[in-house]
Amino acid sequence: MAQRYGGKFSPDGQSDNARPAPKSPFQNRRRTRVGARVNLLFVVPLVFSWKAFGSEPLALALYLAALGVMLLAAWMTREGIKAQEAYDARKIAKRPALPRKMLGSVLIGLGLAVGAIAGAQGIAAAGIFAVLGAALHFLAFGPDPMRDKGAEGIDAFQTDRVAKAVDEAEARLAAMADAGLRAEDREVTTRIERFQATAREMFRTVEQDPRDLSSARRFLGVLLNGARDATVKFSDIYAQNREPQVKYDYLRLLDELEGTFAAKTETLLSDNRTDLNVEMDVLRDLLDREGLNKDS
Repeated sequence: MAQRYGGKFSPDGQSDNARPAPKSPFQNRRRTRVGARVNLLFVVPLVFSWKAFGSEPLALALYLAALGVMLLAAWMTREGIKAQEAYDARKIAKRPALPRKMLGSVLIGLGLAVGAIAGAQGIAAAGIFAVLGAALHFLAFGPDPMRDKGAEGIDAFQTDRVAKAVDEAEARLAAMADAGLRAEDREVTTRIERFQATAREMFRTVEQDPRDLSSARRFLGVLLNGARDATVKFSDIYAQNREPQVKYDYLRLLDELEGTFAAKTETLLSDNRTDLNVEMDVLRDLLDREGLNKDS
């Protein structure tokens, strides 16, 4: 059976031993909750646009206002779910600055109330629609995270430093992915996603032990900035001439970056295990001195 050559002089440019173990872009990721329920929130308000035309000017304005408010509620709900998924995926995270899902509940109720008034249903009916709509939306999508999440035993200052550093690093990864899309090359997109998965392994390691932040700061800052800038320049050049050598050089750079990040993450994990062993040895010595160690 034919087999692709994978030596260091192959198109991939690295030997099999030098290549880092592939990271799946879906590793440690959960299925998104932005699905049919959220999409339905964008569809249902369109009934107001149908009822608006053919109505009197005041009713038309109210129907269109209800349409706008409910579409805004749908957008806020979708963004709130995305923010919660990002919050849930991280061990250390600050609560969303704006409770988008709960604001979406309020806007849904307001939109239904305005729609009821436009249909001459009366103030009482509008109030009932507002309360029911807001309550059903809240029951369907739940509240937003209302407090910061951090590891126990870590002071707030360290938690804030880690959360801020990871937020900035995630922004750099997102900018890198957006730039890569301009190349319009599936292989490039897949390799960027794989590098993102490797980088996020480091993020999670730093979140587990914020003491690693000082050691990893150069990776989260300087190296990710460089990776983002290189991706922007690559996409601009490659989109113009589709030159294979340009793509080859960029993919080699990603391989080197991925290997560097993976090695650093392993070093951080090894240091954490060493710290744990030291703490366990200290506890054993204390038990021995106090005569509480049953094995002695």
